[in-house]
Amino acid sequence: MIRGIRGAITIAEDKAEYVWGETARLVKEVAKQNNIEPENIASVTISTTPDIHSAFPAKSVRTMPGWQYVPIMCMHEMDVPGALPLCIRVLLHVNTDIPQHEVRHVYLEDAVKLRPDLVK
Repeated sequence: MIRGIRGAITIAEDKAEYVWGETARLVKEVAKQNNIEPENIASVTISTTPDIHSAFPAKSVRTMPGWQYVPIMCMHEMDVPGALPLCIRVLLHVNTDIPQHEVRHVYLEDAVKLRPDLVK
């Protein structure tokens, strides 16, 4: 079965080192909390708010050990007034037997505001 596992993080400012560092931090934490190995990932979708344009966040994931063959795609979120700024979101499509209610979605930094019901 494939499950979608979500995560989000905010960055301090739109600089490549923040985009890459915080994206890697987020993906590693999602994988850790859900015992995910790259071999079990069907694909990863990464979105950023439109105010992030300094770097492709996928670059940091592709360079993580074992992740070079995971299909990753980046895109921008909708530009909605009042949306959380400088936010990177990930959606991992994972082959897993974890029941839906046991999936651990990860929200870090100011992104905890997005889904306070899921923050543990």
